[in-house]
Amino acid sequence: MSWRRPTYRTVDGERIDGAWCHVWRRSEWSEEYFVEDLVVFADGAVRCGERTDLAGLEKLLASGRISATRPDAPARPAEPPKSKWASRDSEPLTPDGFLLEVADLIEELSGRPTVVQRCHDAIQRYQQKPTEPHRLALRDAYLAVPPHLRIYVLGDMDRQDRPLRILTTAIGEAVDGDGPVVTPELRQEALDYFRRGDEGVRREEEQRAVRYADDPAGAGRPAVVSHQVIYPRGWPEEPDLFVLRNDYPVEIAFAGQTYASVLHGYWSLSAADATDSRRIREAPSGREAHDLGGRATRRADWTEVRLAVMAGLLRAKFTQHPELAEVLLSTGDARLSYTGYSESPYWRDVPDNRGRNWMGRLLELTRSELAWQVSWPTAE
Repeated sequence: MSWRRPTYRTVDGERIDGAWCHVWRRSEWSEEYFVEDLVVFADGAVRCGERTDLAGLEKLLASGRISATRPDAPARPAEPPKSKWASRDSEPLTPDGFLLEVADLIEELSGRPTVVQRCHDAIQRYQQKPTEPHRLALRDAYLAVPPHLRIYVLGDMDRQDRPLRILTTAIGEAVDGDGPVVTPELRQEALDYFRRGDEGVRREEEQRAVRYADDPAGAGRPAVVSHQVIYPRGWPEEPDLFVLRNDYPVEIAFAGQTYASVLHGYWSLSAADATDSRRIREAPSGREAHDLGGRATRRADWTEVRLAVMAGLLRAKFTQHPELAEVLLSTGDARLSYTGYSESPYWRDVPDNRGRNWMGRLLELTRSELAWQVSWPTAE
């Protein structure tokens, strides 16, 4: 069973996060099953051909209308019975286990502790104070994990959940009924396993603190979106976020020429023919420069150099016009999302895997360079 995300629905303007997986649903008109999406949301809503909730899903599973496993799958060949302690297979996925998994997923989506988190918390409490009440609480926390997921609780595919099964078994009893008899020494070995794991985590956190020492301390400002806007009566006189756009008309000196906008410079420099380059440079507007440039034959190396050219044009634009630099610097450490429709997804932020947002990223780079110049005015 594999849950996929992200997905969500909107209720009264609020985003409700969800996740989904494939299940088998029985047709209302026959006994045949077909694959259906089961979607679970943070508020407890469940959708699988119909809207329901956790209690409704329990009834659907009990009646066989929905199955978490393929109902008509051929039976597996009979195998010799294995010792539960020695087996490396998880418990089979059952309707009850699947319902527990869905209930736990709702907890996760809503930001509450999951059964695995509660189990790890119980392990910590027992390590700190290995009393019988804490051991029994650990056993309850472990048994609350859906049976088919228990071997994954520790994230150790060599030992699986065996150290936990040792701790949750009373001294003098055999683990799983057919495993080793728990002794004080065996229990201490299990506790040592968790102690070594905690020490490894602490060492990794210390190393990460050193390696990631330059990470921002906080979450940073919300993203700033640069929208494509058309001003039929001309650009406003007071600079604002619109100055970040490539078609904003401002004279730029770059690579031995003067351009009327970033778009003029970018498309003029992309042209292989000198005549085309001049015509683009002299275009009445950035959009016309863009259209002319898109029709012209481009330099053979343009794909390799275009990022450097754009970075250079942006650097020239904002260093040569301090009033525009102030607008860019005012965005602080916010992520810059460059949207629109005129430029290719390579340059802008598109809500799918085509969008590269290179304009937003280069603007952030330029902003950092401007901030460095302000903070280190004597730096070369």
